[in-house]
Amino acid sequence: MPRIPLLSGSRIPLVAVADDAVLLAPPARLDPLENVAAAVGEALRYPLSGSAIDAVVTPGGRATIVVEPRSLPLPGVPADPRQDAVAAVVDELDRLGMPADRHTILVSGGLERRASRREVEAVLRPMQARDFRGAVVVHDAAGTDLLPIELPGGPSASIHRALLETDLVVCVTAAETSERGGACAFLASCGAGTITATRPAPSLLASSHSAVGTLATTIATTLSRRAPVIGVSLVLDHPHLTGGYRGYPSSPQAVAALRRSPIRRLLNLLPGVLREQALQRLGREVAAVGVLAGPPAVAHAEALLRGVSLRGTPLVGQLDTIVVPLPWGGIHEPREPLNPITAAATGLGHAMRLWRDASPLAEGGTIVLLHDLRRAFGAGPQAPYRALFQVLRDGGSDEQLAAGRDGAMLDERALAHYRDGRAPHPLLPYVDWASCGPTLDRAGRVLVAGCRDAGAARALGFVPTHSITAAIEMARGVAGGSHRLGVFLAPPYAPLIVS
Repeated sequence: MPRIPLLSGSRIPLVAVADDAVLLAPPARLDPLENVAAAVGEALRYPLSGSAIDAVVTPGGRATIVVEPRSLPLPGVPADPRQDAVAAVVDELDRLGMPADRHTILVSGGLERRASRREVEAVLRPMQARDFRGAVVVHDAAGTDLLPIELPGGPSASIHRALLETDLVVCVTAAETSERGGACAFLASCGAGTITATRPAPSLLASSHSAVGTLATTIATTLSRRAPVIGVSLVLDHPHLTGGYRGYPSSPQAVAALRRSPIRRLLNLLPGVLREQALQRLGREVAAVGVLAGPPAVAHAEALLRGVSLRGTPLVGQLDTIVVPLPWGGIHEPREPLNPITAAATGLGHAMRLWRDASPLAEGGTIVLLHDLRRAFGAGPQAPYRALFQVLRDGGSDEQLAAGRDGAMLDERALAHYRDGRAPHPLLPYVDWASCGPTLDRAGRVLVAGCRDAGAARALGFVPTHSITAAIEMARGVAGGSHRLGVFLAPPYAPLIVS
């Protein structure tokens, strides 16, 4: 019975699994693009469809370049190819007669914490940021200066004025999911009511079945009637460790080296703060393997399809039990320690929705979240999550959740903290919890292995267990004595192509 090193918060325990367990590891490193800037320029000149960049530029006009926070992929990296892509767009527009001092970079953060000055400066690399002479603005989903935009066949929406008061819009994003990147960056530039108007899809990799993507495409089409809109979508490889454990978790040799490593044992004995600092200091890098341009929805869908085919892991048949180890930080920028709701959103709302063709989990199957699920609520960025947790602890019925959402929209103190960049929008916890809905509807039960807060687990409807061994045995018993077990090794979570 092999023992596998898995990530549980900031600890790396060894977990014994059966010989026939399916290890859901990402594939090996892909060949990166040698010159991201040149690839972006070529993609703009030869888009998948629509007009090339030189045909839609207005000499002397204004341009708005839309970017998203680098929340995905998980885990994050300090240097990102999207920085080079944004700089390449600025240079290309400047070359064609739209001077850089008339460019506006719009950080479209949706309901996440508004970017700080350091995060705004990180949109470009340091040398590029010092040379940039345009404006950088951060979207405010609760702002009173948003402008109305009429959507065909539906109610009006409010959107950032930089997308309406411009001669050209260029969207620069990475194709990670169907609800992030591409035209969804325009949805993240709308008011909070518009952002939360749709329900999450069962899969994050099926653009045609995503209500979020459909609404975002409608917004992009409406914007294109006012000014030309072009999307640049990057296909990114998975983040990879550098140094001694280079290749983990995709390389069996790196997994075996980590299993034998004395550093792993020492790390597990350190206090939590020191463990997180040590893991955060591990070298990571991510590379671009493709760049596509065209209408935002088209470029994004094609880039997402290519990314899944390149980075995905094939899975034959469905699994009765899936173990999902959770990291120490959440999926939002800036990274915060996981609380029970963000832990559920990372495991159930993100990792378990990265599939194509069919769900990897059999109907009524078991999901095991490997995390202590301790409450990390405080008076700062975690305060909106504490408010939602209290609603869930009191029952969490549809009526209570609706009342909690209405109250969050009117919480002036929480909105003020969001505008100041001290906390996310008070509706973000509700969006995170809603992202778990499709997975919870399919799963028979969710077990929390290594749980140190049984009350928190039960408040969310989960079953606490003391150890991963106990959780796997419980799942086997529920399945009738035998089950097909799948194990994610650690983030990054590989897209699963189920046949």
